[in-house]
Amino acid sequence: MLKPSLQVRLGQQLTMTPQLQQAIRLLQLSSLELKAEIQEAFETNPMLETEEDKASETLLSENQPQKEDVSDVAELGTNEYLPDELPTDSQWDDYYEPIQSTPSAQKTEDYSAYLENQSTDNQDSLQEHLIWQLELSSLTELDHVIAITLIDAIDESGYLQESVENIYENLRKDYEEIELDEIEAVLKFIQRLDPIGSGSRSLQECLEIQLQQMRNETPAISNARLLVENFLDKVATKNYKQIIKITNFTLEEVEDAVKLIQSLNPRPGDLISNQKPEYIVPDVYVSKHEGNWHVRLNTDSAPKLRINDVYSSLVKNSSESNDAEYLKNQLQEARWFIKSLQNRNETLMRVANSILRHQRAFFEYGETAMRPLVLRNIAEELDLHESTISRVTTKKYLDCARGVFEFKYFFSSHVNTNDGGICSATAIQAMIKKLIKEEIQAKPLSDNKIATLLEKNGITIARRTIAKYRESLGIPPSNERRKII
Repeated sequence: MLKPSLQVRLGQQLTMTPQLQQAIRLLQLSSLELKAEIQEAFETNPMLETEEDKASETLLSENQPQKEDVSDVAELGTNEYLPDELPTDSQWDDYYEPIQSTPSAQKTEDYSAYLENQSTDNQDSLQEHLIWQLELSSLTELDHVIAITLIDAIDESGYLQESVENIYENLRKDYEEIELDEIEAVLKFIQRLDPIGSGSRSLQECLEIQLQQMRNETPAISNARLLVENFLDKVATKNYKQIIKITNFTLEEVEDAVKLIQSLNPRPGDLISNQKPEYIVPDVYVSKHEGNWHVRLNTDSAPKLRINDVYSSLVKNSSESNDAEYLKNQLQEARWFIKSLQNRNETLMRVANSILRHQRAFFEYGETAMRPLVLRNIAEELDLHESTISRVTTKKYLDCARGVFEFKYFFSSHVNTNDGGICSATAIQAMIKKLIKEEIQAKPLSDNKIATLLEKNGITIARRTIAKYRESLGIPPSNERRKII
């Protein structure tokens, strides 16, 4: 028979404190998401103030000692940790040494004003845009019902996703007198609304409608209509020789017609979008000065926070216990929030500097000099967990002379070379892109030929891997890259 008993066990357990959870959450936010998080904290915590509030704060607290802005950080600082409980009358500088920031390469104020003043003219969906035009037309009640049904079946790209026959069968349940020809007629009416070609059932129909709306005096219009109607597949594969053989067109006539076709919009619905553009704000800048590379934090990407001296002084002078406890909690949260921001900036700088050390050749010479790098390399070097490096490199961007890149761009697998070395997958993709750019357009390089050329440079790689890299770069196969001789 079992009897109850007491046992003593000794063990260790990792506890996620609220401060640690907050630090991890801030670390994985992008610059734009972080800006929103800071704004929310500023609006809910009276102990926080922004740099813009300094002038008004000076008027309210002329006799209070001024403190430096502790969140305006541009370089790595000390990595100290605050105790779980802070004295109520303690200063932030007692625990953490502030670091002066350097001016940003671009003014966030101008950037924010640009975002706020963006036009909202094209914020309606394609369906709303078509219905708006429909309301201005003089259709019968039945035709209006047909038009609404057709518009509902059009996707964001502008193509009709339901067959006319299915729409006809569905409408017949409520309107027995309806005819299939009526639906076809209303569809043709919709296809000529703005944007031209909306409601098309295929790419060929979409291009034909756009060409039909052009004036007959347009250069090469008749030849373009003929090519779209009968030779669109050959135009796609650039099989111009066969087109010339069948049509007796000259080379110049085919080229002019193809240029006109290429000026058309294969996805008319993309002209009307209700999605706001996503903007990238770089987290760090990498630049070369006097022969040395430097990493600089973009401190203007988010509002700068500081502790409000006026409100923090009320903590000591509060006579009522409830008010004192509330103010103390808010002050504690404000300091931990600033501490989390400071840790985030430090970690970003540490990872960015590590990437610069590993990929210096990329910044000097470009993609073909990219070195293999995995998250584990950075984690071991900085004595951090791989999950932390993953959070830091996701949705964080680096601005340099070669462009703006996500941190993850600098991490790639490797391929062994014939001399026993290794080559980055990103570098191989850059080599493939360069070979295709320099190829003879009349005789484009096949995947097998590219593999052979790379092998001559000491890189042995399978044809299917070449095809995978080529597709990831958005480069079509050799038969589609071929041009007229």
